[in-house]
Amino acid sequence: MGITTAKEAAYDPRVLAFGRMMGAANRLEYLLGRALEAECGISHLMFEVLLIVGRSGAAGMSMRAIAQEQVLTTGGATRLVDRMTTLDLVVRSSDPQDRRMQLVRLTARGEETTVRAARVHVENIQRLFLDPLPADHRDRFAQDLRTLSHSARDALPKLR
Repeated sequence: MGITTAKEAAYDPRVLAFGRMMGAANRLEYLLGRALEAECGISHLMFEVLLIVGRSGAAGMSMRAIAQEQVLTTGGATRLVDRMTTLDLVVRSSDPQDRRMQLVRLTARGEETTVRAARVHVENIQRLFLDPLPADHRDRFAQDLRTLSHSARDALPKLR
């Protein structure tokens, strides 16, 4: 018949599973983010932007694409990229095909910071995210997370 009381809602296995996932994600993001800040001087969000801009290579990436990748408003992406520009992690330039668009590229310092931060991040991911899981579950868990991530991404409205 479904959930009829607050107690049933609180103990529904789906609600509990989702809550545990969110709790783990929030705690892990906090721990991993603090490590990046302490050891590399950048926030976790900045690191994520460095990674997606790094994937684009020399071509660079538009502000709109950065916003969509990070589920930010274009204004939020602009403010973040402004801070990253001040730190000499990225540079903005006009798109040669469309001068109205700005492309974001890594600077030499941004490349070095991405590599250093990735080494720190991978070490901490291994210790905090993978090592607690049974070794024979890790690959399947990663595949399941990818499926959930893609499903949620596809359900989001496209930012304009």
